[in-house]
Amino acid sequence: MAEVSLPPLPPDRLPLHVAIIMDGNGRWAKQRGLPRLEGHRRGVETVRSTVDAARAMGVRYITLYAFSAENWKRPAEEVGGLMSLLEFFLKRELNALVRDRVRLRAIGRIQELPAQVYRQLQATIDATAGFDDYHLTLALNYGSRTEILDAMKTCAQAAAKGALDPEKLDWSLLSRHLYTADLPDPDLIIRTSGESRISNFLLLQGAYAEYFFTETLWPDFTPADLHAALVAFSKRERRFGQTSEQLNPAS
Repeated sequence: MAEVSLPPLPPDRLPLHVAIIMDGNGRWAKQRGLPRLEGHRRGVETVRSTVDAARAMGVRYITLYAFSAENWKRPAEEVGGLMSLLEFFLKRELNALVRDRVRLRAIGRIQELPAQVYRQLQATIDATAGFDDYHLTLALNYGSRTEILDAMKTCAQAAAKGALDPEKLDWSLLSRHLYTADLPDPDLIIRTSGESRISNFLLLQGAYAEYFFTETLWPDFTPADLHAALVAFSKRERRFGQTSEQLNPAS
């Protein structure tokens, strides 16, 4: 695991779950006159350093937006390269995930991934299923709108079978039908590359998340950048609809 020599943050001010929209691989490559796929390759290395850093800083859950449901629209060569990189990453990181007791999960319509990639993904998920110290989730073929549609379909099917009373449907029940049913909601969502969009990512789960936007392109994102985002998070007041006076009655 990479050493992270940065000032420690108070444990009670750390986010439990950090989600990242990894953006800027293509622009990173273009700035250097390189093929887009080279930017994606560099981005894979950033995944490794970021996961190590998050673990070292005490973040237990990290979710990475790796491939959206809309990314299939990209040129076939780029999509094929991304799938190959995903398979490579899963094979390469398996031993490290087991060593560090990191549980891998995936959210999205993963059954639509290429068969060979899906098999490797499932094998890595199965090999780490017994761990509960740290959790890495990859959002693959993921889109929040398709997630909501899939959740609505399963709720409708359950209602048709008499297993769910539509009148009793609330957020707690609906959330059990989302891809993230076994995960806590993200506390902090980071987007790299200077864009200020959330791009169909965890729309419901991120309702009360703090957001952090950075100009840094994903391949250039370092543990210091992650630390800066965590510092910014630690200084924010999360009110969840309440007032500051309610949260701090003595102040």
